[in-house]
Amino acid sequence: MARLPQAKPLPRTFFRRDSRVVAVALLNKILRGVDGRSGRIVETEAYCGSLDPAAHAYRGKTRRNATMFGRPGLMYVYFSYGMHWCANAVCGEEGEGVAVLLRALAPLTGLDAMRAARPKAHRDRDLCSGPARLTQALGITGVLDGSDLVTGAGGFRIVDDGTPPPAAPVVGKRIGISKAADEPWRWYVPGDVNVSRR
Repeated sequence: MARLPQAKPLPRTFFRRDSRVVAVALLNKILRGVDGRSGRIVETEAYCGSLDPAAHAYRGKTRRNATMFGRPGLMYVYFSYGMHWCANAVCGEEGEGVAVLLRALAPLTGLDAMRAARPKAHRDRDLCSGPARLTQALGITGVLDGSDLVTGAGGFRIVDDGTPPPAAPVVGKRIGISKAADEPWRWYVPGDVNVSRR
């Protein structure tokens, strides 16, 4: 099994910024689970709370979206379209309700476990190439909603191995939404084969 490069956890201050800033800064960081599965973040989308009709937090705090209003650096996990889980990093100030959707990863370690979790993925590039695929591949479900990506409480951390974000990330419209669909708040690593849609 491949070894994860030496990496340091991101501080909470990293997440305590505008979600559009964090979304770009998260590119090439690593989402790491305690069970050895990990992947490099290659695609993100920003959601901007009360400014963003597409955000779950747009109309205020509910039981479903409560984690979005928590401390920056928490993981907000929700069930989408009654079919699959999606994972987000909470950003901004506590109570603000902004987050970054983790859309795609480049698998790094624990690929055998990922393949077992996603037996229909015929290529490794399909293991984490979309928000539902990456949660399935890494075993992220609703029980992990509210996990702390800074401390690792809950089993997942986002870490930095020194690889910087791309100098010129590709920017485009968010996917799978009907409101505020024209906002260019999706970013990805140019040329990466693991991106969900290029």
